[in-house]
Amino acid sequence: MFPRLSIVVPYYDVERYLAACLDSLARQTFRDFEVVLVDDGSRDGSAEIARAFCAADPRFRLVTSENQGLGPARNLGVEHAQGEYLTFVDSDDLVPRHAYEMLVRSLDRTSSSLAGGNARRFNNTAGVRQSYVHRFAFAADRPATHVLEFPGLAIDRMVWNKVYRRRFWDQFAYRFPAIRYEDYPVTLKAHLDAVTVDCLAAPTYYWRERESGESITQQKFVFGNLEDRVVSAEMVLDMVDRRAPELRPEVHHHLAQIDLTTVVQAFAAAAEHEVPALLGLGRRLTGRLDEQVLERVPAFQRLEYYALRSGDVELLQRLARFRADGGLAAGVRADRHPILPWRYRSAYPGSRDATGVPADVYRLARKELELRAAATHLEWADDALVLRGTAEILHMPADDDATLRMTLLAGLRATPLPVRRIPVPGGGERVTGFETRVPRSVLAAIPRQRGSVRLMATMRSGPVRRRSLLGLQAVYPVGARIGDAWFQPARASDGRMQVRRIAGEAELTGAVADGDALVLSGRLPSGTAARELVLSRAARDVRVPLETGPDGTFTARIPVRTVADATSPDDPFLGRTLLIPKIGDSLLLITGLSGAVSVPYGDRVLSIARSPGQYLNLVEAPARVSASTITVDGDVITVSGPRWDGVDYRRIVWRRFQPNSDDAVDAPCAMTLDEGRWAARLDTAALEPADEADWTLFAGDYAVQAETFALTSLPRRLARHLLHTRAGTLHLETS
Repeated sequence: MFPRLSIVVPYYDVERYLAACLDSLARQTFRDFEVVLVDDGSRDGSAEIARAFCAADPRFRLVTSENQGLGPARNLGVEHAQGEYLTFVDSDDLVPRHAYEMLVRSLDRTSSSLAGGNARRFNNTAGVRQSYVHRFAFAADRPATHVLEFPGLAIDRMVWNKVYRRRFWDQFAYRFPAIRYEDYPVTLKAHLDAVTVDCLAAPTYYWRERESGESITQQKFVFGNLEDRVVSAEMVLDMVDRRAPELRPEVHHHLAQIDLTTVVQAFAAAAEHEVPALLGLGRRLTGRLDEQVLERVPAFQRLEYYALRSGDVELLQRLARFRADGGLAAGVRADRHPILPWRYRSAYPGSRDATGVPADVYRLARKELELRAAATHLEWADDALVLRGTAEILHMPADDDATLRMTLLAGLRATPLPVRRIPVPGGGERVTGFETRVPRSVLAAIPRQRGSVRLMATMRSGPVRRRSLLGLQAVYPVGARIGDAWFQPARASDGRMQVRRIAGEAELTGAVADGDALVLSGRLPSGTAARELVLSRAARDVRVPLETGPDGTFTARIPVRTVADATSPDDPFLGRTLLIPKIGDSLLLITGLSGAVSVPYGDRVLSIARSPGQYLNLVEAPARVSASTITVDGDVITVSGPRWDGVDYRRIVWRRFQPNSDDAVDAPCAMTLDEGRWAARLDTAALEPADEADWTLFAGDYAVQAETFALTSLPRRLARHLLHTRAGTLHLETS
């Protein structure tokens, strides 16, 4: 009897990653599958790993071939696959345990041609984060949709986060071309051929980003890689022109943003003999892209486009090096730009420079002289919420007489706030530092029906005046109670800061570890009928009884054994599961805790965590080195955390990976160990100088995960570094 699902896994020289990939497949909750392993002429120990899995589990089968590349290897795997459904996995990636159960269940319910799910990117230094190219297409569940109904799917270019009906695959005779970036032409054609497509917001795929940069997508500046990228783009453009011209804006804009930019970046380090061929590639792609897409991209990218069209190699090299040096990190500024100033002065409407680039390209549109203002540090004083941050009008040097105003917006009510200028270390003359205070009395006067308020920054520099809602860089700001309401600063989905007024929700006011149980206590909103705490996760809900008091208080005792699950964590990389507690339909707002509470259970730990909006989360994870406190004293950073039995705390270092390598430089910490805690101290002044160093705190082979309560004070700027968090890991970047 044939299996319901065939999983095709080609591999080539992935000895370091293959076992973890195959283990994530063996652990799937959907059990009726086969794994067709395709050895594409691998030269390392990958074949031994594959054979071991085949010997241990009859669902794994091995097919061998000479090295032909990923596309032909996938085609060979399909020829040997026997399942009703078909999917693909890259051999260095991971699949969450419940992924295929959710995808197959969706197809069984809707009868769609294919189902796709969200994706996460991951590695040791950057942790786990949302995949950029999947963030919009899979932001919400969309059963039985179609790319012509939802054009966001037109840039869903990867093949591996999906399950296809095999008869659909065979009906349209899909074959991967023998190039890199072979996914996009097949994936887009499948979207167009499909009757309907299911989109799942839950992550169904973990996409590895190697520290060494060895993967196909990371070797993006190798000429052969770039050539295949352009060939793939041409195939996609031909298909759109022929079958779906209504998708031209979406696809052309995506290729201009991603693929064209990648070609230009290659000019930063291209050898002289490669430049003519590289220029030819870029002009092939620009020749196919609609100029109308340039209306939707920043001026810098328009300049890249026209530099390719005109063949201005010197300009392309300068643009590429400027981008590679981080010149776009905070926007292109004419006072720093290595190319623009002299051309700005000579440009006038309708003219062209010596290479034929229209002079208007060098002119900045009004919308690009935008104000960027953001709070970088928040704290609650006795009388006010105190915000410190930076403001600048992009592309302009700051004027000595520049003015900055702040206004609190609550519906139609606008309240001016005091602003004090403060210095910004390393900011120079182009950035204005500020401190503003939002009085508690002003927040208390916000009408009850107004759910949140925002701050508006207004800056004038010379003749230019700009306004912008204030952004927020802090990921885990702290809230405070004012009167009968809780006021919670938060970063909205658009990156802007908001202060939410919260009242009438369930609150967590306390938590303690009691033996092998975690005991939560809090207050219930009036009229709550629910008498159980529901812990939601991907696999199954865990239900815990509530003990309630006559005054609206509650207690919930959570035995760790009921949630500890080392064999099926939702996150296949970190080995952890996030549980979302609810009482009825209400999340639990944390109003009585300033730090995590953790309970060990064997080699696992259940810990309290907080969301960015300060709601209660629970994290069930392996007992590893974790950080619960971060302090900065001048140039000295001290990170500390709890100690668990059986965990080695002797080797905690700040680690910097060499470019395009898994080799790293370690900066050891001064360690202190007492009965229950560890502490690692680093004097950043002793770090070796490096222009673009990015140091990550490591314990052995994995990056230290910081408890969310420890991240409320980040980011922090030191003399030469910026201390910040990236997906729960701690980073020191040269600033």
